[in-house]
Amino acid sequence: MTTSMAAIPLTSFQDIRAQWLELLSQCSVNTFYLMPQWQEVWWDSFHEGREMAGFYLKDGIGSVPGNVPGNVPGNVPGNVPGNVPENETGEGDTVTAIASMSRQGEALSFVGSTETFDYNDFMVLPGREDEFFSAFLAWLERERWGVLELPSLIEGSPTLEHLPELARRKGYHVEVTEEDVTPGLALPSTWDEYLSGLSKKNRHELRRKLRRLESVEGWRWYSVQDPAAVAARLDDFLALMRQSDPEKDAYMTAEREAFFRRIAECTSQLDMLRLYFLEMDGGDVATSLCFDYNGTRYLYNSGYNPEYGYYSVGLLLNALCLREAIEQGKSYFDFLRGPEPYKYHLGGLNRTIYRMVVSNPTAVSNS
Repeated sequence: MTTSMAAIPLTSFQDIRAQWLELLSQCSVNTFYLMPQWQEVWWDSFHEGREMAGFYLKDGIGSVPGNVPGNVPGNVPGNVPGNVPENETGEGDTVTAIASMSRQGEALSFVGSTETFDYNDFMVLPGREDEFFSAFLAWLERERWGVLELPSLIEGSPTLEHLPELARRKGYHVEVTEEDVTPGLALPSTWDEYLSGLSKKNRHELRRKLRRLESVEGWRWYSVQDPAAVAARLDDFLALMRQSDPEKDAYMTAEREAFFRRIAECTSQLDMLRLYFLEMDGGDVATSLCFDYNGTRYLYNSGYNPEYGYYSVGLLLNALCLREAIEQGKSYFDFLRGPEPYKYHLGGLNRTIYRMVVSNPTAVSNS
């Protein structure tokens, strides 16, 4: 137990950026959605009507072990524009937890939304959970709030383990419900091992579809990752995405498209983004956008030309992205939110994400 701890308002995504990234690299819930760069782009795009309401904890026990200050987890370069210089990180004061929160009226929630975040959570140094959640509840008692909404918590999250019982002891109402699933799979060391792990039917179908594609003269697949090249090809990606599914077309509002373009620029500069295309008959017929982060390949979105549905071009491009991830030594392939059938055809196994809602009966009775 440390002898000193300070709760400090979180008023920007810049002030403790290097320490934020150091802490995140130690967390069990480490995903790119919790990076300050991602959250800052989201905030700049969608914060209207909200105010930042979070805080962080630190003490004086020294640096978070494991990463050199200024380096981003997941092999992301530390000299990306916007990173805090090492001599401005407050070295010697360990950030032990970050609650990146927003307020809208009397509703508190994480920074982010389920439309643009598949995972969300508090960032807490392992072993410091009791301290953080005690401090979090003390912070709630000082705040004016009626409801606390915590979506997109992955199964096994420390928040699911610690917060419900502690909040109920304070007299708050707590409801935890299943929100969605995020299929994925641990990757073996070879493609043959991966194929042998599929069900007999899925293995047969994947091999058959690959043979059919390989019989087409002149087909190829390729990736784009240089920031300028990504920017030049985003229109092609968006067109195929919209073309493949009316729901995706409806989802991509002007506001979300602006966010998408900004996040693509940011993540390509961080060397995280991988934009894939499959080409037939001299034109692009399928596309997939992935993020590589912390040993995992995340399939963020995809699309295809329905006229080439006979060749299963969407599924096969995703399979090729998965095969490349195996060849590059990635440890996990995450299909992200949603139970679409193709994810299971490629071997995805469900992980559940939960939504926690904490209600303040005192606020309700006084309203």
